[in-house]
Amino acid sequence: MTIMNDFNELIKQLSKEIQDKEGRIRSRTADEQIRFNYALTKMLGDIWSNYVAHPDSECLMKRRSGAYSENAKYREPLLTYRMAMAAFDGLLNLDMIRITRNGVYDRTTFQGDLTRYKATQRLIERIDKLESHPAIYIKPNLDDQTIIMRSVIEGRKIAVDYEETSFTDKARKNLRTINACITRHWTDLMIKDEEYKKLQERLLLDEDNQPIDLTKKMLYRIFNNNDFGQGGRFYRGWWQNVPSEYRQSITIDSKRTQEYDFSQLNPNMIYSLYNFELGSEDAYSRVLDGEHRDTVKEAFNAMIQASTPLTSKPKGIDCDKIGMTWTELRQAVLDAHKPIQHLFFSGLGNRLQFEDSNMAEGIMLDFVKEDAPALPVHDSFIMHHGYAGELEESMRRTFYDRFGQDIGVKTEIIEEVKTKDIDPNNIEWDDISIEAILEGDKEYSEWQDRDAMWLSRKR
Repeated sequence: MTIMNDFNELIKQLSKEIQDKEGRIRSRTADEQIRFNYALTKMLGDIWSNYVAHPDSECLMKRRSGAYSENAKYREPLLTYRMAMAAFDGLLNLDMIRITRNGVYDRTTFQGDLTRYKATQRLIERIDKLESHPAIYIKPNLDDQTIIMRSVIEGRKIAVDYEETSFTDKARKNLRTINACITRHWTDLMIKDEEYKKLQERLLLDEDNQPIDLTKKMLYRIFNNNDFGQGGRFYRGWWQNVPSEYRQSITIDSKRTQEYDFSQLNPNMIYSLYNFELGSEDAYSRVLDGEHRDTVKEAFNAMIQASTPLTSKPKGIDCDKIGMTWTELRQAVLDAHKPIQHLFFSGLGNRLQFEDSNMAEGIMLDFVKEDAPALPVHDSFIMHHGYAGELEESMRRTFYDRFGQDIGVKTEIIEEVKTKDIDPNNIEWDDISIEAILEGDKEYSEWQDRDAMWLSRKR
């Protein structure tokens, strides 16, 4: 059998092989065939992108019929239970995939886990012959439902239906514009091949993260508590999954980037919204006499986000390293911020997220006009280094327009990056073009190959 090197050809091959194996007496109708091919394309796209991210990454499959029809707001019209299962079972029958963990569903609690599966060696051999990269070949669906409302039901955060309003319509159109800009450009992570593999291994073992999947270029705006005044931040971009120490290696269109972060964003918003004076002393350093600032910041934000008194230590805060109990740290934060003590543990964090998400939307739209993607990471932005000054100015102006106060903006990226660990030939980052890098160290060959494929596609 001839193995094609084109993804669409692979889909056609497997579609025919599945149907030959089924031994159907009656062919599928034209509409059924469209839905079958759509389901197969989605499944193979997931397999390809997960395999490229890390060979041990697992794909997820909904095998419960209700999962395809429960919420029309987020349902893909062409993805139906019957055709999705036909594609899934077909790949199983061809020994192209194997189930790694069966899904379960409790009809009493309405909770469960999805089925997990991976490609077998038979399918991997075909995937390995594909010439492109999934993040380059697979086109994002700009018409996907990107405005998501979540609510907590029986202890679980789930996506729920909502009524369309002028706000949701505008938010969706704005996000489509932003996503169109981002997906017109090539975003990547320029680190050595071996370091990239180590990072993916680290993320695979992290229960709170997944390996970096460069196909995840679309942003989704997620609101909380069934309220369009809460949450609203932008999520699911692959760069948001990159640990902070690696973010300086993110590139856009082969160029280095700069990250700018609002200084003390939550304290500045809270004090401004409630007409209190924050003062010039750092909001986090004023706790514990300036020691353990990062831990204090985590505690402050957890206390603002919480809607209960947080008598137990929040996950991720290490009190042992600062030599005090959570109760002591909690009280130290309250004592240092007496004017706003009553606002802690009130769930205010979701409202603050709505405020900063609106600012983020405005900043990203500012640069869309210049066809320049600004990649959000909660309250910071990553952009092509040539826009660093404009990005800083846009962030300051946006905050002032909303709160009538000035705010500090700081860079998270080292200004001069000239070490061999980052730059293969010690070339100046100002000269970091694809032509310069292709002359560089082969330890970056995977980044080079992806970049070359992207440029080839653009031509």
